[in-house]
Amino acid sequence: MMRLQRSTIVIGVAWLLFWTLMVSVAVEDYLRDGGKTLWQPVLWESSSMLAATGLLALQRRLTRNDDHLLATPWRWFGLQALFLPMYWVAFVPIAFGIRHGVYALAGMRYEHAAWGPTFFYESLKLSVFVGLFVVIVFGILSYRQLLEAKLRAEKANALLREAHLQRLRQQMQPHFLFNALNTISSLMHTDVMRADATLIELADVLRATLDVGELQVAPLSTELRLVRGYARVMQERYAERVAIAWRIDDEALACPVPVMSIQPLLENIFKHTVEKRRETAHIAISASRRDGMLVVTLDDDIGTLAPDAPPGVGLSNLRERMAALYGERASLALSPLAPGGVRAQMRVPCAS
Repeated sequence: MMRLQRSTIVIGVAWLLFWTLMVSVAVEDYLRDGGKTLWQPVLWESSSMLAATGLLALQRRLTRNDDHLLATPWRWFGLQALFLPMYWVAFVPIAFGIRHGVYALAGMRYEHAAWGPTFFYESLKLSVFVGLFVVIVFGILSYRQLLEAKLRAEKANALLREAHLQRLRQQMQPHFLFNALNTISSLMHTDVMRADATLIELADVLRATLDVGELQVAPLSTELRLVRGYARVMQERYAERVAIAWRIDDEALACPVPVMSIQPLLENIFKHTVEKRRETAHIAISASRRDGMLVVTLDDDIGTLAPDAPPGVGLSNLRERMAALYGERASLALSPLAPGGVRAQMRVPCAS
């Protein structure tokens, strides 16, 4: 409705500007010819404007429902051409009737050419004028339809992206739950108390997951609740083989990140490093804000980076979600550290 009103306003402003120009030209010509009563040229053009406005408004009202024909211009223009006889028949009686009436009220008589030549001249002039204005209306309406089509396409793309993100997130939730339950199952055979404590930690993680609902992004502070819970679950399983240090800048806590984005990076370290080594793995998780970007880094000191190894489900999933949310503005990179270890670094926009 608002776009329709804007189109009407644009057409109305263009119409008024045109007739303002016509009145100005008529007044100038009248004065140049020695005329003294300025209301006369104003009346001539104003009566023409009123008559043409009424007829064009009627035409627009009768053809509004045929705007779908704009996609085939020859059909739309053909429909508009059918209204030309209406102007030929009605314009002169309306416009000249107004002039005769006003002149009569002023105690004067309006003089003009014979009716035959008058009808012919005015019809010819009006046909050209109406044709030009119909072309302008066609341009405005076509542009409006183009904008509406673009808006519909953007909305469809947004819905498609949202569905894709939702599918990816739903993929991660059972993946995380499977790993956590597998950890609890392993502990049940060696330490029931630790298994019970781990189950409590898992409940806290699931509660934090419910808190974000259907959100695709959440503040880093919320994401850290999930990651810290997951870290406690895994530390219960590998109590003597992992040490985690957290270095989180306070100014980064409000930055939005994809939900369950840091957890897959930490899970990757446990899967490819902690599970396969007997020595203690030291993991450092840091987050800071730099130049409008949130930089999240996970370092370990004993992992290795296989050059041709395909990315796992978690990393592939995270890269897809980041691409859908941020395009090329975000990045995720894995790199080796010297003398040993692997760095996973995620960069996402943070304008807050």
